[in-house]
Amino acid sequence: MARIFIFGLGYTAGRIAQAQRERGWQVDATGSAGNIDFADDAAVRGGLAQASHVLSSVPPAEGGDPVLDRYGDASGRQWLGYLSSTGVYGDAHGAWVDETAEVGHGRRTARAESDLRWLELGARVFRLPGIYGPGRSALDRVREGKAHRIDLPDQVFSRVHVEDIVSGVLAGLDAPSGAYNLADDLPTSQNAVIEEASRLLGVAPPPMQTMEEAKLSDMARGFYAENRRVANGKTKRVLDWKPRYPTYREGLRACMEG
Repeated sequence: MARIFIFGLGYTAGRIAQAQRERGWQVDATGSAGNIDFADDAAVRGGLAQASHVLSSVPPAEGGDPVLDRYGDASGRQWLGYLSSTGVYGDAHGAWVDETAEVGHGRRTARAESDLRWLELGARVFRLPGIYGPGRSALDRVREGKAHRIDLPDQVFSRVHVEDIVSGVLAGLDAPSGAYNLADDLPTSQNAVIEEASRLLGVAPPPMQTMEEAKLSDMARGFYAENRRVANGKTKRVLDWKPRYPTYREGLRACMEG
């Protein structure tokens, strides 16, 4: 039986785990929804020793990668995967970036360092833009009154539906090591996404505001500090992957339908 060990069983990794179980895999995982305590060295190392595949969705912390810093010496024989971020590319001023683009110049330098460390170990590094899906989309922010439209007419982002991440990681189980962008086909402004969510819900979109008027948190301001379009051509070509939700329109409709 194929066996995967997942570090950090959160929103996205939890769906990957479920997909693997449905395929007959044994899944061990750390995290609040997992069956192994990250701090239990014996249990973690025992699980890693039995695993054919290892996937980490744990972000960097305190200047390092918690998984590699503690258990990197135990992960060398298996298939390795890492859920990274397209934030490693930094600000491209709206230009397209692919896996050949330089990393490490954006606000997520710690993420870029982890990304490169996993690549050096021969991992399949899945670089993810804004993740959305059931219970975590613009629809939910509009419903909760937390959505904003910010007056930045040239700002463009990429995003990906969580189920397309799942299918991309599954496709990567037989892929060569390297970086893979998992993004949809239509980078667009956050305003367009909020407007579509409002339309689907039959409500007026929130008013257009400046950054100052919106009183955004530092984290939210950081989101708007970078501008790029993420290319997915390599992933389509090498993994034979195609997003089920090629744009935010199909993705939001799917979230709306449950």
